[in-house]
Amino acid sequence: MVGLAVALRSLGAQVRVCAPPDGEFVDRLAGVGVPMVPVGGSVRELTIGVRPSPEELPRRAAEVVAAQYEAVVALADGWDAVVATGPVPATAAARSAAEKLGIRYRCAAFQSITLPSPHHPPLAYRGRPLPPEVTDNQALWDQDAQTVTTLFGAALNNHRASVGLPPVANVRDYALAGDPLLATDPLLDPWQEIPDLAVTQTGAWIPPDDRPLPPEVQAFLDAGEPPVYVGFGSMPLANDMARIAIDAIRAQGRRVLLGRGWADLRLTDTAPDCLAVGEVNQQALFPQVATVVHHGGAGTTTTATRAGVPQVVVPQQTDQPYWAGRVAALGIGVAHNGPTPTVDSLSTALAQATSLHSRASEVATMISPTGATAAAELLLT
Repeated sequence: MVGLAVALRSLGAQVRVCAPPDGEFVDRLAGVGVPMVPVGGSVRELTIGVRPSPEELPRRAAEVVAAQYEAVVALADGWDAVVATGPVPATAAARSAAEKLGIRYRCAAFQSITLPSPHHPPLAYRGRPLPPEVTDNQALWDQDAQTVTTLFGAALNNHRASVGLPPVANVRDYALAGDPLLATDPLLDPWQEIPDLAVTQTGAWIPPDDRPLPPEVQAFLDAGEPPVYVGFGSMPLANDMARIAIDAIRAQGRRVLLGRGWADLRLTDTAPDCLAVGEVNQQALFPQVATVVHHGGAGTTTTATRAGVPQVVVPQQTDQPYWAGRVAALGIGVAHNGPTPTVDSLSTALAQATSLHSRASEVATMISPTGATAAAELLLT
């Protein structure tokens, strides 16, 4: 979304962003000079804390709907369009705000598998696994629409009634609005056209990032052979993940650059072959490492692919197994089998990835850097 905001502004548009109040989001938007209005609670606290039970979801959904609607109505009054992404309660609330204001709305997705298609099944909601006896993807997506409305319909429609809007029968499809933007690279995440959903795939929304690396990070990179970077972003992880990763990387004779992430991973000793880092410019960092070990988030996968270095993806949840599969299918990395590696399994994956440098470099040249500009031009027509 930062990439889209920067691209829109470069074409002469005014931009404001509603985002959770986490420091990473505040700092990133401040760094590119885009005004931000905080909305809702901390994503970090929700991610690493105790997740709501299925019974709590309707109450949480009502809170998200109210907060998002109020923020967007206040922010977008008199503006031309709203672009929203995130969980269904947030996007449906944003569309409700746009509907109330009488302005355009587009929904954005950052992975094709979250868009309804007979070519793949939906992701399961926590506490509501997909029925194993149903194998038809379209039937599963029909069931997904019912599940979303069951979980979030009351929260959305009660709020809509309070602001004078009619009820919505299909919450998921209302949030998608029939013409979502797919902000992914078509090589990394191919979309198969279907007659029932007019998806526009723009390419990934990659923000320009010229932030320098911290001096201690650049000095570490310059002091020896390229290290292996390992980081799991916002994922909550077991306490021994850092030890497993460090031991596996050392077993391959490599130095270690450990991304702390929201799990606050720590070094296991003070040996000079390891360095822990916080939030850094991955566009500047990844081309200087030997391999990127990560969780398989859409952004990290795209950035590592553009850097032209092999990847080892250790998927933890939701869409991450899909990205791991795409990395493996393109021959630019290795998909670890499951979310919990051992020293041996991760070391083996790293050894396999070593031979993939040439292919990773080749694919990097095929990833378009202009997705955000394409989306911005589309929104301004």
